[in-house]
Amino acid sequence: MNKLLADSKLLDIVDKVERQERLTKEDGIRLMESGELLTIGYMADLVRRRKNGDYAYFIVNRHINHTNVCANLCKLCAFGKKAEDPEAYTMSLDEIEKKAAECKGQKISEVHIVGGLNPDLKLDYFEEMLRRVRQALPGVVIQAFTAVEIDYFARTENLTVEEVLRRLMDAGLDSLPGGGAEIFSRRVRERICDKKISGDRWLEVHETAHRLGMRTNATMLYGHIETVEERIDHLIRLRELQDKTGGFLAFIPLAFHPKNTGLEGKGLGRTTGYEDLKVLAVARLMLDNFDHIKAFWIMIGPKLAQVSLAFGVDDIDGTVVEERITHAAGADTGQSLTKHELVKMIKAAGRIPAERDTLYKILEEGF
Repeated sequence: MNKLLADSKLLDIVDKVERQERLTKEDGIRLMESGELLTIGYMADLVRRRKNGDYAYFIVNRHINHTNVCANLCKLCAFGKKAEDPEAYTMSLDEIEKKAAECKGQKISEVHIVGGLNPDLKLDYFEEMLRRVRQALPGVVIQAFTAVEIDYFARTENLTVEEVLRRLMDAGLDSLPGGGAEIFSRRVRERICDKKISGDRWLEVHETAHRLGMRTNATMLYGHIETVEERIDHLIRLRELQDKTGGFLAFIPLAFHPKNTGLEGKGLGRTTGYEDLKVLAVARLMLDNFDHIKAFWIMIGPKLAQVSLAFGVDDIDGTVVEERITHAAGADTGQSLTKHELVKMIKAAGRIPAERDTLYKILEEGF
């Protein structure tokens, strides 16, 4: 045993991980509170290699944020605006179709569409949006609308979640992104997003999507007012639903950016690189039934995303193009990376670059 592990206070957890035993809530809290980042990284990297070998995935994708008008206006968000705000916008269907059509010839495999809860947009707008994007980009996966948006469509149209999902799937929807999960804790949601659906409802929407055969992603927003215990509870609730449905593709921890939000000036700063790596690594250890842990480079920066490939991460997202939500909250990263840049990052980290589609089918590897 090397000296790092010999001196560790986490040896019992190391033993569990090496024997592939499920970690408990108490284990997770100890990991989150521990200062032994390298030991945690060692364990997370062991799990990563078990699940994915030395592959590190990325996707050639394009984001479209169709409106920032939002009925909720959560304290955690810098993106949403009132309809009368001079910075408010809503794209026409023609504009969205044009953005999709601009991607022809770029060999993208996914379009990612999320936006605010705009009361003026009805379900038929979203159905037509999907049909137009599908027509412009046949064969491309459309991953769109968070559980929060799906619930809003259901409530405003007086439909069930299943009815909404079936209609959107008929129009071209393939997958749900993981946004809107934030932290499932009721205490936290009442303080940072009191109008947003509950954690239970978020899980219910995703369970319904899984039952209909749809694969989805999951997220956790961290680095604001949540406790360590609330983070671990969030992860365990995701793990329990994955045990039940097997429908989640990947987990993406999202580092909170306070600038321009209702929480700015409340003593909250940006997360540290140390904390980001720990959250990614602990997620890899707790979510033993998730195949993939993604580092969203838009939020933590390309360099730290690259380092995270040694801390349990096997996916650094994609080319993105024109991300507005995190940048409204002060993200200082660029809005896109080229395929060449992603490949270079992965190879420099000693991993095998693997371009994937939404379902993690490898389209090209090695480079």
